Amino acid sequence: MSTIGLLGLSGAASAQTTDLVKVAEVSPLPENIAEVVDVAPVWSGHPVGFALLTRGDQQFAAFYDAERHLTIGQRQLGEKSFRLTRLPSQTGWDSHNSIVLDADDEGFLHLSGNMHGVPLIYFRGTRPLDASSLERVPNMTGVLENRVTYPLFFRGPNREFLFTYRDGSSGSGNQIYNRYDAKSRTWRRLLDQPLFDGQGQRNAYPSLPTPGPDGFYHIVWVWRETGDAATNHDPSYARSRDLVNWENSRGEPLKLPITLQTGDIVDPVPEKGGVINNNVKLGFDGLKRVIVSYHKYDAAGNTQIYNARLENGAWKITQTSDWDTRWNFGGFGTLIFDVRLGGVRHEANGTLTQTYSSKNHGSGTWILDPQTLKPTGLKAPAPAYPPTIAGVESKWPEMAVRWSEGVGSSGESGTRYVLRWETLPSNRDRPRPGPLPPPSQLRLYKLQRANVP
Repeated sequence: MSTIGLLGLSGAASAQTTDLVKVAEVSPLPENIAEVVDVAPVWSGHPVGFALLTRGDQQFAAFYDAERHLTIGQRQLGEKSFRLTRLPSQTGWDSHNSIVLDADDEGFLHLSGNMHGVPLIYFRGTRPLDASSLERVPNMTGVLENRVTYPLFFRGPNREFLFTYRDGSSGSGNQIYNRYDAKSRTWRRLLDQPLFDGQGQRNAYPSLPTPGPDGFYHIVWVWRETGDAATNHDPSYARSRDLVNWENSRGEPLKLPITLQTGDIVDPVPEKGGVINNNVKLGFDGLKRVIVSYHKYDAAGNTQIYNARLENGAWKITQTSDWDTRWNFGGFGTLIFDVRLGGVRHEANGTLTQTYSSKNHGSGTWILDPQTLKPTGLKAPAPAYPPTIAGVESKWPEMAVRWSEGVGSSGESGTRYVLRWETLPSNRDRPRPGPLPPPSQLRLYKLQRANVP
């Protein structure tokens, strides 16, 4: 089960937040739309993640075209169109089938996607920074690659080029990590064993290992017993300096693979206790202490956001929200989240902040007391994108805007690139009966801070 897209939240503030001090927002510097490029018409029947990569003066967009074919476009920065290459893979109705894209140290492209418990789909370039040279590679290591989901490329502590995915299925799977050798153009295991093992009874839904201010990589996860989203339980934590040797919050070594019995449980939330995968977040306070954020049901059965901080080797748990509604989720397939939250952030001015959004209680940014992690103030949410492109253009009912933030760098100061398109909401990964909306236009936007020439 995965999630896609934005929540269109405009509800009233919660009973709790109405008594908070409204703090004048110091808005981020406004962004100008410096460039708009139409990439291609794309499938709009359901949402699935696209990818955008910038490497020097070359830019690449990977997406599903109007006929749902996996496609990659390439342009040189400043060009007004993308050169398109259609790849031999076509997606169905599954919103899990996101696309990931990156380049190794030699400049060769790597693309993976269109997978939910199916054999590995992986393409690699044969010429540096040339999307038209992508070719299907049947395997990486050739082991545990028949039931792949959630692919991700990322970099390790020494800039190692890494790939992670789930082997197995929801409720029965293991997390695999591979390392690439750009000289020999081969993959091998980063770890001799999976990082997590559900022992054939469950699987872990982990975050990507995240570098913290303390020199460690940190990871959080929940365990899940079946494909039913209600069976998530036990938010958990581990850390590592090298992504190979792992330890718990007390600094004790963890023998791999980590299991339910050996993992460091932050909060023993039971099944059907209101915690869900993809909504457990990492943060840090001004003393570099780890804070794990998640939601669960309180004693009255209402959904609340909690923050657990690692203090003197133990988890101190604080209820941060005070809401009077319940998000009663469950079932199979891609869900539309009623509640989202961000990790706690230590701001430059010394304050702690945390973003939240709720179908019933609106959205904003809490200012948290650094001692209690309770809200002391509330800031209105700052717009993530210029208002002129945030609204839905399509007249088709239920259409929503989707975004993909670019990765990589062009070296341009104060600039970011994003992809924008529109789709219907997810349909629990099932085919949606017609009529269906026409393809939407995938556009690239170059956004530049107003004070940057």
